[in-house]
Amino acid sequence: MTILCAGGKSAGVKGPVTRGRAAYDPKTARPMARSNYLFTSESVSEGHPDKVSDRISDTVVDAYLSAMPEARLGVETLTTTNRVVIAGEVRGPDSVTFKDLEELTRAAVKDIGYEQDGFHWKNNEVQIYLHAQSADIAQGVDAAGNKDEGAGDQGIMFGYASDETPELMPAPIFYAHKILKDLSDARKAGTGDAAKLGPDAKSQVTVRYEGGRPVEVTQIVLSTQHLDASLDSADVRAIVEPTIREALPAGWVNEGTVWHVNPTGKFVIGGPDGDCGLTGRKIIVDTYGGAAPHGGGAFSGKDPTKVDRSAAYAARYLAKNVVAAGLASRATIQLSYAIGVSKPLSIYVDLHGTGKVDEAKLEAVLMDAIDLSPRGIRLALGLNKPIYARTSAYGHFGRPPEADGGFSWERTDLADKLRSALA
Repeated sequence: MTILCAGGKSAGVKGPVTRGRAAYDPKTARPMARSNYLFTSESVSEGHPDKVSDRISDTVVDAYLSAMPEARLGVETLTTTNRVVIAGEVRGPDSVTFKDLEELTRAAVKDIGYEQDGFHWKNNEVQIYLHAQSADIAQGVDAAGNKDEGAGDQGIMFGYASDETPELMPAPIFYAHKILKDLSDARKAGTGDAAKLGPDAKSQVTVRYEGGRPVEVTQIVLSTQHLDASLDSADVRAIVEPTIREALPAGWVNEGTVWHVNPTGKFVIGGPDGDCGLTGRKIIVDTYGGAAPHGGGAFSGKDPTKVDRSAAYAARYLAKNVVAAGLASRATIQLSYAIGVSKPLSIYVDLHGTGKVDEAKLEAVLMDAIDLSPRGIRLALGLNKPIYARTSAYGHFGRPPEADGGFSWERTDLADKLRSALA
């Protein structure tokens, strides 16, 4: 019989304490992580209507940052049958014209691959409704006198890292992204029958964990647009299965894996012609596939003064370096901000019972590891650059840092500093 003391801690019990269906560590009275379970994440391709909208919004951000690194933007895009509507607030140079933005929009849609009757890069009507940024918002964000630049809004942001993949990402979302990215690359290269596929696609991967580690895929879901209307589900599976198997680790797909390829049948009408798209509707796809919390703010269409974007990148940067330093196998970091206030209001670290250091001490070290003001984050990660259109599909995290500063938040250059500070 288990005896619980005040506060829920066990008295003289060495094994896990059971309360209802949950197991608790007898030393800390905290829930113990499950070790054997299934977990599922989904991804969507660059041709998904919402991702088309994200791509266009981030293309606008890049255009203004190219002309003026200090530009401010909050851009939303709606895509539907033969129409793109861009709206929002901008503070940037007049040298970026609406004609420029229309041409960039058409180029983005062309690169994604849309040349269908209901959505064609050349024939779409592009409407642009951008106006000046609110002066009331600007006064809270701008630096003035002794006041440092403040956060562009209030909010909470989360970063996460796990050692279950080399990229320190949760396996389900990482491989859901990889399947779609590899299929897109094959489609654009015109490789074999992949040229028969269209830009719009969704994937979903269910991973079985044993002893807390991913060991196999139990279910694979893929719905992909195809240009040849005569193809059925079996035909599409024959096209995509080799790429999917190649994308997943050896042995993860086996005789027990269940496949669902185009389970509704034909999928010819895709993209914004089949479903209206909006910026910012795929925030879980953009982050950790549900394996970690999300603060609620979208990324695309926002310049890096917006902490929805920059602080989420900084939180991932810190979490990834914690795991890369060997301080924990998993790390979740929360940051919070108030509009017009430069420093974060709080930092919270959860190492999920895998930590080798005290979490409260780690919080103090992380607060000093980089300047977590909006300006400090932008300087540390080099965010005032046109590096955002490339983030709009296949995840903002788990991508290799690039020579021009893209995905700078994926660097692990803080790991040694963190180890030394906590030695």
